Amino acid sequence: MSLTMSPTGDMTRPGQSHLAGTAAFFMLLATITGMAAAEVPSSEVDALLAWKASLVDPAALSSWTRNAPVCNWVGLLCNAISVVELALPGLGLSGELGTLDMQALPALWVLDLNGNNLGGDISASISRLHSLQVLDLSNNKFSGSIPPELGDLSRLFHVRLSHNNLAGDIPHQLCRLLSIKVLDLSNNRLSGELPGCWCSLQALRLIDLSQNQLTGKLPDCWWNLQSLQFMDLSNNSFSGEIPAANTSHSCSLSSLYLAQNSFTGAFPTALRGCNTLATLDIGNNRFFGDIPTWIGSQVPSLTILSLRSNNFTGAVPPELSFLPKLQLLDVSNNILTGSIPVAFGSLSSMRNPKFPNSISVWIPEESPQRSKYPDRIDIIWKGRDIVFQRGLHLLAGIDLSGNLLSQCIPKELLNLRGLRFLNLSRNHLSCSIPEDIGRLSFIEALDLSSNELSGYIPPSISSLSWLSIFNVSNNHLSGKIPAGRQIQTLTDPSIYANNSGLCGFPLDIPCANTWLAPDERNGEAEDHWIYYCVVAGIVFGFWLWFGLLFTFKTWRYAFLFIVDGIQFKIMK
Repeated sequence: MSLTMSPTGDMTRPGQSHLAGTAAFFMLLATITGMAAAEVPSSEVDALLAWKASLVDPAALSSWTRNAPVCNWVGLLCNAISVVELALPGLGLSGELGTLDMQALPALWVLDLNGNNLGGDISASISRLHSLQVLDLSNNKFSGSIPPELGDLSRLFHVRLSHNNLAGDIPHQLCRLLSIKVLDLSNNRLSGELPGCWCSLQALRLIDLSQNQLTGKLPDCWWNLQSLQFMDLSNNSFSGEIPAANTSHSCSLSSLYLAQNSFTGAFPTALRGCNTLATLDIGNNRFFGDIPTWIGSQVPSLTILSLRSNNFTGAVPPELSFLPKLQLLDVSNNILTGSIPVAFGSLSSMRNPKFPNSISVWIPEESPQRSKYPDRIDIIWKGRDIVFQRGLHLLAGIDLSGNLLSQCIPKELLNLRGLRFLNLSRNHLSCSIPEDIGRLSFIEALDLSSNELSGYIPPSISSLSWLSIFNVSNNHLSGKIPAGRQIQTLTDPSIYANNSGLCGFPLDIPCANTWLAPDERNGEAEDHWIYYCVVAGIVFGFWLWFGLLFTFKTWRYAFLFIVDGIQFKIMK
């Protein structure tokens, strides 16, 4: 689920709002009579033209001339008397923001310079924009620290400074922004700890501090932010346990990312009762203990669950199968024991494949109109660590690799026809590969390597027409490798390595006198029925030879018997 913010601070679906110049602002301003003929003060005109002149290459602002009405300039919106919106996203502008006379724009509500090449410090003079409500300076080259003076802009409810080179602490003065609903400081070089005063931001709905160098523990009062829907603290150096919530806690979270930190302790109990939580990624931390069974009933909206690379022990809870929307499950690289739950065969959101809706519009990631806060997940996909974002709703998969799981692969997993990837590698799974593995008809990546599997590779594997990553190395498999169709394109012999009984392409091991998998009958494979016919012919030949030999000896003895009888008569 992706979230954006309307100018009034309400969460909306992507495509329903535009952060730089929202529909609500536009409709409001469009109703003001005389907008086109607005007489903007000359001080505002002079300030804007002076800033244009300071830019390295202002060609994108060619409409900014004294010969044209200010309110017709690209990127500007006006009310009857002033410029209220300056939105120039993605125009490649180079220069500095400090050359803009902020004091000359007292009525500015929206400042959106996202996706340019602006650099230098974010000047403290920005605090002179007393009417400012939306500030987006993301995806630029700003450096220095975040000016504490931002805390003086009491009307600010939307701040994005992500993807810059900002360093230093997050100013505690930002705690004064009591109306703030969106705060995105991600992908910078910010450091230090989070002040406890942040818990006073009761209006906060979205906070993204990911990809920084922040340290320390989360404030104990963190869960008091009961309006919070999206929180991303991933890829920092946070530590300690996740604070418990009080009994009156009302959880409104829909997305929570805590991955790539040093959090410790048991699975966060504060998530119990988070009925709207759809994405939970707490991978690459130091959490330990059992995976609680209550996840299956107390977090019913989970769609993405990643607990990878922690120290969780015990069994994989069968209760996870109660999650009707679960489509991505990653518990890899833990210390889980026991068997793969048979109940996983009933994971309803993985039973049927998902396809793109032909009516829906796919927006490129580089487009300035795309959603600013889509959900995402970091998974091992086809052997590479990849962050999935667009099209995430089409992806279904299970990763149980790198644990201590044992016993057989449940045939019930073959009910999950919507799976795009299945990784069961680096466990202690035994028995054979399920005979009907070909039922996973849409699977693209299947990794069963480094287990204790035996028997042959089922011929049905040849029917997996989407399969591009396959690995069964380091097992005890035997027999001929199936041939034909998509499996024939997987020519790397290492994917079958360390199986002493396997033979055939792409291994350089012939299959002479090797027992073949039953029911192997495809157009590309060797015609084994000829082999059986030859064997039968040899047996028949021996039988015929012995039969003829026996018949010859019988007639010879009969002839001699008759001759002896005749001689006996003559002698008498």
